[in-house]
Amino acid sequence: MKRRGNDVTTWLLGLPGLLWLLALFVVPTLLVVLIAFKPSDLYGGTQAGWTVAAWGKLWSPGFGRILLRTLGLALLTTLLCLVPSVPCAYFLARQPPQRRNLWLLLVILPFWTSLLVRVLAWKVLLHPEGFFKKVLVWLYLVDANAVLLYNTPTVLLVQVYAFLPFALLPIYAAAEKVDFTLMEAARDLGAGPAAAFFRIFVPAVAGGIWGAVAMVFIPALGSYVIPDLVGGPSSELIGNKIAQRTFTDRNLPLAAALATCLMLAVLPPMLLALGRRRGNREGLY
Repeated sequence: MKRRGNDVTTWLLGLPGLLWLLALFVVPTLLVVLIAFKPSDLYGGTQAGWTVAAWGKLWSPGFGRILLRTLGLALLTTLLCLVPSVPCAYFLARQPPQRRNLWLLLVILPFWTSLLVRVLAWKVLLHPEGFFKKVLVWLYLVDANAVLLYNTPTVLLVQVYAFLPFALLPIYAAAEKVDFTLMEAARDLGAGPAAAFFRIFVPAVAGGIWGAVAMVFIPALGSYVIPDLVGGPSSELIGNKIAQRTFTDRNLPLAAALATCLMLAVLPPMLLALGRRRGNREGLY
């Protein structure tokens, strides 16, 4: 009886959150999927009936290239965010509390400014007359006529800058709980610094790494502002096409079909991260 009472209490406590998720996540998601099967009208809405016309347009070569570009950039952004985040999280976790708080403040400081402002700042820096361009020309790393804006590498650079804290913070949260005496014991037993780092620390923060993958990969897939401001026609992503179909072409079913494809692309890393996290939890018992 006591166990049943605890289960009822747990469900009652979780009911508001479940209703919130149902109303603000599940229902809108289902509506987007349903709109993808509706015929469009000339006023940006939908008509009565059902059709797969919007899905047929997704098979055009243009959408295929954009989808592959979006997936490739999201994967590369995630990888480039993880590479510095793991050693940075190790560094932060080994710092004294006061110094650690200062470093964390510097990490989250960019969040105090709008993403739009930060992207525009990169646009100013990479302008043909901007600071970075002048420095690179002075160092003879680029030609004076080189264009640093409106290309895919620039989109990748700004996305890594924007999403790097989303990778660092989950890994740091896991690193803060690591027992570093295990690394010291490994060093005493003959392991080198690199071996102790990769064989002790990295497996210990695996849950944080998978959380960082989800935190970076998902927003990178739906990135819209960054490629719109610093990218060109050759670096458009799915997010840009969804916005174009919604506001310019006023083709809501096609925009919904693109959004559904984006959601389906997000599912594998989410399920993988959840499965990995559950496996880590089961390994603790």
